[in-house]
Amino acid sequence: MAFTKIGVVGTGAIGSSVAADLTDAGHDVTIIDQWPEHVEKMRSDGLRINMPDLDLHVSVNANHICDLASIKPLFDLAIICVKSYDTKWAVQLIEPYLAKDGVLVGIQNSMNDDAHAEIVGRGRTIGCAIELSGDIYEPGIVTRNTSRSGTWLTVGELDGSITARAERLADLLSAVARTEVSTNIYGSKWTKLVANTMVMGPFGLFGLRNAEAARLPGMREISVSLGKESVAVGKALGYRLEPVFGLSAEEFSGGTDEVLLKAMDTLNAHVGEDAVTAVVQDQRKGRRSEYEFITGLIVKKGAEVGVRTPANSAVFEIYGQIDRGQLEMSPDNLDRLKMLMSED
Repeated sequence: MAFTKIGVVGTGAIGSSVAADLTDAGHDVTIIDQWPEHVEKMRSDGLRINMPDLDLHVSVNANHICDLASIKPLFDLAIICVKSYDTKWAVQLIEPYLAKDGVLVGIQNSMNDDAHAEIVGRGRTIGCAIELSGDIYEPGIVTRNTSRSGTWLTVGELDGSITARAERLADLLSAVARTEVSTNIYGSKWTKLVANTMVMGPFGLFGLRNAEAARLPGMREISVSLGKESVAVGKALGYRLEPVFGLSAEEFSGGTDEVLLKAMDTLNAHVGEDAVTAVVQDQRKGRRSEYEFITGLIVKKGAEVGVRTPANSAVFEIYGQIDRGQLEMSPDNLDRLKMLMSED
């Protein structure tokens, strides 16, 4: 089936970028968002996405969550872009408005596809991994750090098959990013998660720009330790690493340390010098962050499969203290991190 009616649930930096690009490409896109001021601003002034090479301003069909019952849409494609902790209610919200032969895809961090499938069915679920950096601090305006050509996205059927609908979805999303179809979408998503544990994980402790955090003394070694643990947990769960961020198999070959550093350096290069990881953005906004679904997921799954994760556990412990208001984000947390890692 063709994706003629598209719903985007959650329009933070990623969701807004996706919705704006698809709208700009001429698709019929309905936005559903839980931030009232953002919806009203989009209705009155449109949606602005400031990219490194383009300032995009589009009129959009923006709706509050409470509008769904009255507009009664029926979507061929539902795109979920909420934070991981909001996944289940967002999918449950949109499920009655998804066509019986429609598709739901989550453009999110972490590993949420099985949760999607539990609600809408595996036959209506396609997986997705994305690398798109951006931030939103005021309604209706997004600063996107990665251009369309500098954004990477892969989609795939959960069973690893190549289907016409997955290829159609990749073609549709080429308005947003460079796209691929994967036969190993769980592996692609886990590899992205590994990179996130190396970057979003520790960098979020310091309150710095990514480029500044990456230059802290000993940070590369810490990131490699975090990545190795995440790889080991994934291997125990049956996942195999997959080239991501547009890297080829040849570029992604080599020893574990080399592969991890290649992924991390590519991610950092794509998002640019001024990028700030999402965890820092959330803390600045006074919002809950996704650390439980990034670093916390590695710690949780490691315990389940018997893989030790001392580095990720140390990051998770400090995150918890920041989240509870016991610590501030600060470069001083690097010493705390090193101390906790050395105690294991």
